[in-house]
Amino acid sequence: MKLIGVIISIAILCFSFVFYLLSLMKLAPLVIAAPLLLLSLFITIMLLNSFNRFRGFK
Repeated sequence: MKLIGVIISIAILCFSFVFYLLSLMKLAPLVIAAPLLLLSLFITIMLLNSFNRFRGFK
């Protein structure tokens, strides 16, 4: 289930990067594109970082 989340977040990251490039060419608002890129980057890194976390002995 986590792998699907990572794949979806990478796809959203690619979409937001393209949207950011469009905003740099003044075809989309930069105010929306920059936070969207940063948020998707944060979520992707957070999901990739949570795979190898030690959860203690059971």
